Amino acid sequence: MNATRKPGSKGQRDALRHDMTATGCATADIAVEMRTRFRMRAREAWRHAHGWTLQEAADRITQAGSHRPGEAVAADASLVGKWEKWPAPSSRRPSLSVLFAMADAYGCRVTELLDLEDRKSLPDTDLRVLSGGVDVAAEPRPPVNSLLVRVPAPPASDLVRLAADESATWAQWAEATNVGDLAVEQLMSETRALASDYLTSDPVALFPRARALRDRVFALLEGHQYPRQSADLYVSAGYVCGLLAWMSSDLGQLQDADTQGRTAWLCAELSQHNDVRAWVLSTRSKVAFWDGKLRDAIGFALRGAAYRTTGSVAVFLACQEADAWSELGSKSEALAALARAEEARNAAVGADEVGGIFACEPARQENYAAGVHLRVGHASVAARAADNALTLLSAQRVRAYGTEAQIRISKAAAHLISGEAEGAIEALSPVLALPPDQRVSPVTHRLRELASSVSRLHATGTAASGLCAAIEDFCMDSAARHVALSPGAASA
Repeated sequence: MNATRKPGSKGQRDALRHDMTATGCATADIAVEMRTRFRMRAREAWRHAHGWTLQEAADRITQAGSHRPGEAVAADASLVGKWEKWPAPSSRRPSLSVLFAMADAYGCRVTELLDLEDRKSLPDTDLRVLSGGVDVAAEPRPPVNSLLVRVPAPPASDLVRLAADESATWAQWAEATNVGDLAVEQLMSETRALASDYLTSDPVALFPRARALRDRVFALLEGHQYPRQSADLYVSAGYVCGLLAWMSSDLGQLQDADTQGRTAWLCAELSQHNDVRAWVLSTRSKVAFWDGKLRDAIGFALRGAAYRTTGSVAVFLACQEADAWSELGSKSEALAALARAEEARNAAVGADEVGGIFACEPARQENYAAGVHLRVGHASVAARAADNALTLLSAQRVRAYGTEAQIRISKAAAHLISGEAEGAIEALSPVLALPPDQRVSPVTHRLRELASSVSRLHATGTAASGLCAAIEDFCMDSAARHVALSPGAASA
């Protein structure tokens, strides 16, 4: 059908309308030319013949319908687009009231808004009304804002049948869906794979996959599906946008990460799914933390903890809260949050829905504990927590390089506090060997903090100076720096 063809560009349509108007052509002539030249449907051609946008047409159609007693039409841009596409998929059949209002707005006959495909798809009752002389739009019409000719009502029997056909048509639309349950399940499976792969893969390489998956979910949400399927799609969208926020933050693009986080939160709210809400808020807490907005980071973590959830997200949120408190220098609040993380671990029920980056394994919890204890001055406790974290990590099936790097940085910092520069270098050796694409922003940030500690502690000697030089070289050749030098590389 012509509905599947792409119309000419706006510039081409405007030029055609200007040229034809300049030569004295009527609007009806322009509409015919639009249809034949750009392969448009009749209703779309009439709109473009006037040069109106979908919203401008909607406003005029609504105004025209308001002048017909009992035939008011409430149009918006989306509905006008669906009426134009009918009877193609994802469209809406315009009722007779809509067609008469369109004809009034466009200054044409109703029959000029219909082609063969339309007539073949119209209910018999509508065709009888149109062929029975009811289409007074064929007569000369006064302007819309003046007194209009009233359309005689169809016979009672036809009116009853017409109402039934309209209800049946709506029911067919409501029953239709553009996505099946298996497709929804597949999207969640791909979301889980991405969240798991991110633990071991380079963020720049994985980013396009996450972006493509998000686009697929968004495209489905723009269609029509059952409410429960829409909710499931919003769950996937929330997790994928959360993952894009996480990646953007790891690549040092904090403003973009914040944008992704806001969209993820909208999706989480629309899904009404508490686990998604909590994980999105944890992601937003992470972004705020690395952006230096520590109070916001605490606020997001506390909001997330207020939801009744399953899996390990409550553990993670408490760890993030502790991290931010310790950065602020609030020792008692930080240690209290760590204690709540342990309580949440003991009280956790169920498994994480997605896992991967959206899971807080025991090693990850110990990593946070090590960092918090370092900041509050418990170097020996931090060292034990780091050793425990590495032991737990070695037992995991998947070893997250980002988590392992941060654990080793905490261990190195504990060595430096004890005056053991050689021990720090040994702990950092696997970190400094990471390839550039895995040198994410949190790792480089914490390494720079470590280098500052060397100066603060007045560490001297070849080992200390060599460590600072190695850290500087590492940070200068990082994923975040490469993205920063290539504007737009990680935008989505």
